[in-house]
Amino acid sequence: MRILIIKTSSLGDVIHTLPAVSDAVASNPDIRFDWVVEEAFAEIPFLHPAVENVIPVAIRRWRKNLFTTWRSGEWKKFRKTLQSKRYDAVIDAQGLLKSAWLTRYCNKPVYGLDRGSVRESVASLFYSNPVSVARDQHAVERTRQLFAMALGYELPQGTGQYGIDKDKLPRPGVEEPYALFFHGTTWKTKHWPEASWRTLAELVAGFGVRVVLPWGNPAEKMRAEAIATLNHRALVLPRMGLTELTGWLSQACAVVA
Repeated sequence: MRILIIKTSSLGDVIHTLPAVSDAVASNPDIRFDWVVEEAFAEIPFLHPAVENVIPVAIRRWRKNLFTTWRSGEWKKFRKTLQSKRYDAVIDAQGLLKSAWLTRYCNKPVYGLDRGSVRESVASLFYSNPVSVARDQHAVERTRQLFAMALGYELPQGTGQYGIDKDKLPRPGVEEPYALFFHGTTWKTKHWPEASWRTLAELVAGFGVRVVLPWGNPAEKMRAEAIATLNHRALVLPRMGLTELTGWLSQACAVVA
């Protein structure tokens, strides 16, 4: 049995979908998934062993310049990829117009949240099999219930399992314990002051724990270097992909974000 997941963004939302994949595999060990996801997050679905193929999409980049996208042939190639594959079911776990629109190029049946459950009600018009899920729940639980009803199995009790195999992740070359500081955020109003980060870094170093600082753009690199100033136990990482960073995350003794 092969299922197509459409969950394009953002990073946290993509990760929130992994427990539903684990539930499905627990109900049917032979089930396998393909996944449509934004190109920037394409490494994440591969962290789950039941995901065999990832189909990157670039909606964020394409809509900034529609004419260039059309001329480049990227959209046409993506559309043909979807149209060429046959699935036992398609699940739109995003629930937005931008994700629902992509289901037009997939074979049926297409499952998604119904008008009373979905984030953008117009999205439900694209689903051949709309599903009702209570809104007053965490996104992880809503997605788990959507998959269970779409694929016809009883939802497992207890906390969802993300299914990431840590043994397959790259291991950082640091033997001593370290704490990972995720100091970056999209909104300026959410930034914790650098002085506070430095104070915390000094406290952590006082316990014999290294402070590890990742970054994803030049501004974050400058902040990481500022936090590490005068702290001999602080390490500013080189820029790295999500899989490598997940390896660092999996071995940390503490994480601050």
